Amino acid sequence: MHKYIPYAMKKLTILALFLLGTLNIFSQKTYQPTWESIDSRPVPTWFEDAKFGIFIHWGLYSVPSYSPTKRDKVGVYEQYAEWYWSRWVNPSKTQQFFIDYHNRVYGKDFKYQDFADRFKAEMFDPDAWAERFKEAGAKYIVLTSKHHEGFALWPSAQSWNWNAMDVGPHRDLCGDLSKSVKEKGLHMGFYYSLYEWFNPLYKTNLNQYVDEHMIPQMKDLVTRYSPDIVWTDGEWDHPSADWKSTQFLAWLFNESSVKNTVVVNDRWGKETRSKHGGIYTTEYDLVGEGDSKNTKFEHPWEECRGIAGSFGYNRNEVLEDYSTSEELVHILINKVARGGNLLLNIGPTADGRIPEIMQQRLSDMGAWLKVNGEAIYGTRKWENAPVVKPETTVYYTKKGKDLYVIVTKWQDQPIVVKGIANAQSVSMLGFSGKVKYSASGNQLSITPPVVSPATIPCQYAWVYKVKM
Repeated sequence: MHKYIPYAMKKLTILALFLLGTLNIFSQKTYQPTWESIDSRPVPTWFEDAKFGIFIHWGLYSVPSYSPTKRDKVGVYEQYAEWYWSRWVNPSKTQQFFIDYHNRVYGKDFKYQDFADRFKAEMFDPDAWAERFKEAGAKYIVLTSKHHEGFALWPSAQSWNWNAMDVGPHRDLCGDLSKSVKEKGLHMGFYYSLYEWFNPLYKTNLNQYVDEHMIPQMKDLVTRYSPDIVWTDGEWDHPSADWKSTQFLAWLFNESSVKNTVVVNDRWGKETRSKHGGIYTTEYDLVGEGDSKNTKFEHPWEECRGIAGSFGYNRNEVLEDYSTSEELVHILINKVARGGNLLLNIGPTADGRIPEIMQQRLSDMGAWLKVNGEAIYGTRKWENAPVVKPETTVYYTKKGKDLYVIVTKWQDQPIVVKGIANAQSVSMLGFSGKVKYSASGNQLSITPPVVSPATIPCQYAWVYKVKM
């Protein structure tokens, strides 16, 4: 009789595992194609822990790589080189800039489609890119799989002969980079433009465009590459009902291979930003035309911006157009202390290189994060922090019982932290010496240590860790 016990136990174990798996399947919430249901899905925790991502705008617009800059007294949105085709063809405040540039450099008879033969990506090394991003301290990457020009960076059947496999590089750029990024242990995501400026089907039959082009293309992108982020844009022409956004999101959250881990944004229709979807998004500190610098968000959010004024590479930008490394570190601190993430953009060249000035900025950010990443990754905003203002130089983040006091301007005078009655210890990240502190009433006073060029742990900003 005993010889049958192991077999019986094995059968019971298999049955228990089967029932447990079945229970898990049925306990998985089914999301309905309504905003009420879609909005009830929590943003996956990994995103709020990641804090810093790299945006990549790369496409045919990387060939002309031109736009006016702030030196030309144009607005934020008018500095985008990735809008080259639209600005050149459609009437706008900046159209003459593009007409003059295009005629001078390429000639009046040169069509936008002709740029495809010059977009070769012959210097593109996805492993080198991924290593650069990892060294920068980024935890996730978002590549423009297809911008408003409609040119896809993967072999999309919906963009036949207008994708990077059929013409130009003759290469699956999305697939190559996705593989390299994931091998480095980073999260990979894709930007996708809902609309296409000059797609005949979009201009004549929106419903057919959505059913036969947009949604099948988005599903193909997800099915091929299992992205951690689906970052949509170009939604503003129509309400989300016309885009059938909730139908796609219900499929994404219920049926796709990434249903439990994928993060989406809020750009799903003209009415959805900061209201529906997943994370809320700001752009160069703007929400639409409104300033978001001092906005207090109670929802997971992300700021996206370029290192200079454009997302796509702009050869017209000069040194003064670029943010310094110090400014970029301070922007990261500002967003994280307010509960957000920073998605910092790079614009590669048409031949597949990351411009040296962008590499240098990323390298400097990585060096700062190697010392101070503990105060950034996995943190949340401190509920007792003062309201952030333009003149703020002391920021706060928290992780568990630890509080991080981030100072963006070195000061020799004591730093007073209100709302702290006591502390077990205070230290400066990357600094081996002692940090003096005292507590009185309901506030903590930290005395900055005496440092020298040989002992100061980093540049740009300094972090005091307060163990509670």
